[in-house]
Amino acid sequence: MGPLAGVKMIEFAGIGPGPFAAMMLADMGAEILRIDRSQNAIGLDPANPSLDLLARGRRSVAVDLKQPAALAAVLRLVDRADALLEGFRPGVMERLGLGPDVCLERNPRLVYGRMTGWGQEGPLAQAAGHDINYIALAGALESIGRRGEAPMPPLNLVGDFGGGGMLLAFGIVCALFEREQSGLGQVVDAAMVDGAAVLMTIFHGALQSGWWKPERGTNMLDTGSHFYDVYETRDGGYVSIGSIEPQFYAELLEKTGLAGEDLPPQMSRSHWAGMKERLAAIFKEKTRDEWCEIMEGSEVCFAPVLSMTECQEHPHIRARGTFVEVAGASQPAPAPRFGRSKPQISRPPPHAGQHSDEALADWGFSGQEIAALREAKAVA
Repeated sequence: MGPLAGVKMIEFAGIGPGPFAAMMLADMGAEILRIDRSQNAIGLDPANPSLDLLARGRRSVAVDLKQPAALAAVLRLVDRADALLEGFRPGVMERLGLGPDVCLERNPRLVYGRMTGWGQEGPLAQAAGHDINYIALAGALESIGRRGEAPMPPLNLVGDFGGGGMLLAFGIVCALFEREQSGLGQVVDAAMVDGAAVLMTIFHGALQSGWWKPERGTNMLDTGSHFYDVYETRDGGYVSIGSIEPQFYAELLEKTGLAGEDLPPQMSRSHWAGMKERLAAIFKEKTRDEWCEIMEGSEVCFAPVLSMTECQEHPHIRARGTFVEVAGASQPAPAPRFGRSKPQISRPPPHAGQHSDEALADWGFSGQEIAALREAKAVA
């Protein structure tokens, strides 16, 4: 079992960063009960597992929170939970009668995790938004892209998942740890705009020191340099080069046939564009596989640019078991790894309401109470 075995949590179903946080926690062994909307529990076949992989490792109860009996049932679940996760706009849970004041009064040890884009307060707290907006305002998006081109959104990895879901999971675990000293729960306010800003910490220091230049695509790590970039190969593939340290750069020159030439200093920014042209021409002379034969496993800091399908077949990925198959669906395995407490995916993603009866029974409801909830259309 994972390191969070024995911890019980409630997750109010949402999209993106909230489910990702719950997936991280479930992968680590937490027992998480997902609260879905009853209208989403219609016409679903439990024999065919969902492919919503972010929902893996949890059971689902479907409720209609407009029914007083459903609200009362959820509050009973709160009484038995160590933590709660929700990802609605500020004020929604309060209007449902499930805000932190209500829940913490019933269960003072509860860790109440809140996932939003803009945070629980501030001028934009009630505004709509998505990952691209949060990372734009946090100063992250403007720095990503090539010189002379528009900023390039890095999928929704920086706001939703790195600066959002992972930040919430980290915050919940920190609050659970603190509870061991204080005996009390608390609210965790995880905002994607804050998380995206935190991820940029090193670059704020670099900018103030003068090492990082404000113009996009002119720095060592933003495709400005010739020794930290991707290059196209003869067959239309790509390879990645990260030869930052002098000894790694020396091996790059050796393996590309440039060693021994009268070359400018590696860190001479005025020569980066010219050196990039030379390397681009050299990498176009061979296929991606040929460059793998020459460079993979060397001190160049090299890797082929693989697709989501290709990467699963790479020998290193296969040797580490970085991907696993659950109920016929290939997916990334839980991470990080532990020496004793082995994380695992306990079950495939549920359909909404798939486990209503069994989960409620495990959380203390009698068969008669469950039947009454169904009769009142509080549970689907």
